[in-house]
Amino acid sequence: MNAPDRYERFVVPEGMRKVAYERDMKVMNAATITLQREDHTIGNVLRMQLHRDPSVLFAGYKLPHALQYRVVVKIQTTSQSSPMQAYNSAITDLTKELDHLKAAFEQESSQKQAEYY
Repeated sequence: MNAPDRYERFVVPEGMRKVAYERDMKVMNAATITLQREDHTIGNVLRMQLHRDPSVLFAGYKLPHALQYRVVVKIQTTSQSSPMQAYNSAITDLTKELDHLKAAFEQESSQKQAEYY
């Protein structure tokens, strides 16, 4: 069978970096960020968060091959910001949003559980 083992979707091999950053030499304030062992879920959420940043001119992602669990994110920013700053800001904002979502879920869950018992 051509499909890779299931654990290969999640486990980053030893010696491989989870996130790789590469500046684009052809376009000003642009970079490519490669995320190993990720899929459309992270790619699309990160792209949408980057689009919320007014200093981001372009943000897109692709999966080079369906059987390779790798997301390639391209970012271009204005001269007031760098792609790495935009990426770090997007990751920080997503972390805050997910923490808020988790807290709201736990609060609502405990309320419903208290009502039930």
